[in-house]
Amino acid sequence: MARSDTVGQGPLRKAGGALTNSVGRSAGAVRRRVRRSTHAGGAGESGLAKLIELHAVNSAGDMLITVALASTVFFSVPSGQARGRVALYLLVTMAPFALLAPVIGPLLDKLQHGRRAAMAMSMMARAVLAWTMAGVVSTAGLGLYPAALGVLVASKAYGVVRSAVVPRLLPGRTTLVKANSRVTLAGLLATTIAAPVGAGLHKIGPQWPLYGAFAVFMTGALLSMALPHKVDSARGEGKVRLSADEEAPAEPAGIPGKKPGLLGVGSSVLHALQGNAGLRALSGFLTMFLAFMLREHPLGGLSGPMSLGAVVIAAGAGNALGTALGAWLKSRGPEVIIATVLIFALSAAVCAATWYSLFTVAGLAAVAGISQALAKLSLDALIQRDVPELVRTSAFARSETALQLSWVVGGGLGILLPLNGPLGMSVAACLVLTAFLVAVRGLVGAARRGGSSAKARVA
Repeated sequence: MARSDTVGQGPLRKAGGALTNSVGRSAGAVRRRVRRSTHAGGAGESGLAKLIELHAVNSAGDMLITVALASTVFFSVPSGQARGRVALYLLVTMAPFALLAPVIGPLLDKLQHGRRAAMAMSMMARAVLAWTMAGVVSTAGLGLYPAALGVLVASKAYGVVRSAVVPRLLPGRTTLVKANSRVTLAGLLATTIAAPVGAGLHKIGPQWPLYGAFAVFMTGALLSMALPHKVDSARGEGKVRLSADEEAPAEPAGIPGKKPGLLGVGSSVLHALQGNAGLRALSGFLTMFLAFMLREHPLGGLSGPMSLGAVVIAAGAGNALGTALGAWLKSRGPEVIIATVLIFALSAAVCAATWYSLFTVAGLAAVAGISQALAKLSLDALIQRDVPELVRTSAFARSETALQLSWVVGGGLGILLPLNGPLGMSVAACLVLTAFLVAVRGLVGAARRGGSSAKARVA
């Protein structure tokens, strides 16, 4: 009988071993493929691959926290109560952040020798705050909101430092716009994976996505310190201001005169920043307004969650498509790209306001995603082209802070507006129209001057 049991178990052991080996080989193949992708184009040698992997971890952690907060603040209560909760969330988190955002860039300028430590501190702070929120998320007590504010500030601080770090890790044969596109795509992929994982953890308990975020951010802290040492080098850098005429308080060694501000290095960057601010405000507005509008007044005969999910999928697909297109459009005048996406976004918003339906709203969300991604990549290209290397890193920090503040303004407007679909889409159109009127004329003029200068150089 003992021999019979042994004989019976042999095939099971072999099948189990074969399955384990197959899974191991598949996982190894996936890891090797991901590693080849992140290390391609000289990114492995320059250290950009490590930043790509770090940003993927950061995006996954932020998504886990978003799932936990959305499930508690928004989806777990009736619509009217959810509106009050989100309004309180915005008041306690967004209002202080609106005051802190203009300070983040200048503060991080002082950490030029400690960027790795700053990114690690951002990760560790969010890890601790995620663990803290896990204890109160089930009741959505007031203690949840200060912790959420801390997570928001730490996340935006990471984003500013990351934007400043990319030029330091740029491979010699890769443009800045392409590098940023690769980093952003990695974040989008990680977010896509983390969202269902967070939903599955939430089925176990509302605190489990936050425990998952704790583990992810602790991993991110370790990856931050594994970045190359040149990330902390400030050699050859200076600070940038949003004015052209102020005297600099200090001058870099060997550089006489004034430090150039964004206005002093050409109008393209300023007008591109204005256009991007309008599109970022549109993103914040659509996020907050449609979250409530589609829950209470679904479209297309679908349930609230399904109609909202359709719009979210459209926005995510648009963002991914815009990011992918960024590398291909890198040599097509950045000013023209920003002006073009503003026109498309304005047209989509006008269509959504005139013919309000699930199709037009999802179309607006998709166009807004494409436009925001392309406009941001084009702004990065302009900073690379027009801002001297001396102040380029600081310029990324300041512009990112301004764009985050624009999202806050748009999001606040979305939560305050009455739940009227055509009215909301009209307000969205007005946001883009304002950016269009402020920025497009200057962008087109700068593009023409750039073309004339290029012809003159050829002649």
